[in-house]
Amino acid sequence: MIVYKTNEEVELIRISATLISSALAEIAKVLKPGMTTMELDKLAAEYIADHGAIPSFLNYEGYPHHICTSVNDVVVHGMPNDKPLRDGDIVTVDIGVIKNEFHGDHAYTFILGDAPQEVIDLVRVTKECLYEGINHAVADSYLSNISSAIQRHAENNGYGVVREYVGHGLGRSMHEHPQVPNFGRRNEGILMKENLVLAIEPMINLGTKEIKVSKDGWIIRTADGKPSVHFEHDVCIKPGHALILSNYALIEIVEKANINLNSTYY
Repeated sequence: MIVYKTNEEVELIRISATLISSALAEIAKVLKPGMTTMELDKLAAEYIADHGAIPSFLNYEGYPHHICTSVNDVVVHGMPNDKPLRDGDIVTVDIGVIKNEFHGDHAYTFILGDAPQEVIDLVRVTKECLYEGINHAVADSYLSNISSAIQRHAENNGYGVVREYVGHGLGRSMHEHPQVPNFGRRNEGILMKENLVLAIEPMINLGTKEIKVSKDGWIIRTADGKPSVHFEHDVCIKPGHALILSNYALIEIVEKANINLNSTYY
């Protein structure tokens, strides 16, 4: 069942989403080669607690950490660890919180220092894919138009679009109906109405779309070992436009100021 939100509920989701954006901005302030993703997990946990929220991911179906940190060929669900990050790594930080009984859930991919141009291009295009999809997140449009726009932009640039993991509805539960694939044909399926809230999240691979699942069942990697990028926004469907509830501007300002992060893909 699809749950449409009241305007008041949308604003509560915005509070949760903006809290995540602020947490990601705090991570951007300190992120550099030599840090570990476990240090990022600790920072995020403290920030979430200090702002009166609960981490959505911790203990979700047994997940043992506060955030997901996916490095290089990890597509999603990367687990924080004590391995130092290196210059040229890409790191997706995915955070979920609950505040005022409503979830926020979004992700951002960072480039540490100097990365190959093909990786910089992949990061740029994946972010573009997100906004291509959001352009179609409007009332009285088909949800598949979001999916089709993401797939078209990614594949036109020669990249693989992950099929097995998708975006989703968002509200009192972290994963609500409907699912939002990153591939599909236009003008099919669900016709969206105002105040549907979605987490739209393209996962795009430098190589093929194929993935492999680790033995623990959590960490998802590209099958060919090439990098993967993941961006995610929380979005409310409105007539004629999408209302983006998360706020990348908070992250991008810090990212551009941090000499350890590469922001040339803007």
